[in-house]
Amino acid sequence: MRLDWLFRAATRMVLAGVLALTMGPAVMAAPDPRDVPDAPPRERPRPARTGDGGSPPKKPAKPEARKPGDKGKPQPAKADPAPATAAGPVPVPPPRPPTTPSGEPAAKLPRFAALKTDETNMRRGPGQRYPIDWVYKRRDLPVEVEREYDVWRLVRDQEGIQGWVHQVTLSERRTFVVTGGDATIRSGASETSAGVALLKAGVIGRIRACDQGSKWCQVQVGTFKGYLRRDQFWGLLPDEVVTPS
Repeated sequence: MRLDWLFRAATRMVLAGVLALTMGPAVMAAPDPRDVPDAPPRERPRPARTGDGGSPPKKPAKPEARKPGDKGKPQPAKADPAPATAAGPVPVPPPRPPTTPSGEPAAKLPRFAALKTDETNMRRGPGQRYPIDWVYKRRDLPVEVEREYDVWRLVRDQEGIQGWVHQVTLSERRTFVVTGGDATIRSGASETSAGVALLKAGVIGRIRACDQGSKWCQVQVGTFKGYLRRDQFWGLLPDEVVTPS
């Protein structure tokens, strides 16, 4: 039976050759499908697994949800996060004004004060170790405070003498001393007002009030009260205002 199959196959091949020579290369005998060897079966690719060294398949991205009516409407781009900026300099608070031991604001400099005691030592420096240059024996004498150091005050009198005195020897009472010639206390703030008292140079009195822009101040010496011109006494800063007391 095997020989019959070979004989038939050879006969067909001879006839096919004769036809090819007779009719030309345009006619070719179709091969018998039984004579074509079977192709090897293809392997079906297997999905990669994590344990096989491959990465698992990625899930498709979920479409972004949109509100009804947003179809075709452009969506705003997401803003990039703002870059971190370096912190600026820490603001420095303004310095606090100086205060006294009781917590009250310190008085301005220069300012006027008055000697509180009947005997006040004026020293060459701010401390007990400094020698005493002058001894004042006039209570209520006005002095100008120019500097402060701890409990010591640098003061100046009407003659320009300077030195350091302890703060306990000073009072905030506003006083004056008559300078130059005689000065008249008047009943009103004018030269035509009646005279109340005649003061000699060096007389000490109390300043009761001085209005802004006025050339006259209300003063008191003993039991005498009235007005005295600013240029006739010492104990005020230029254009200083003293409220009534």
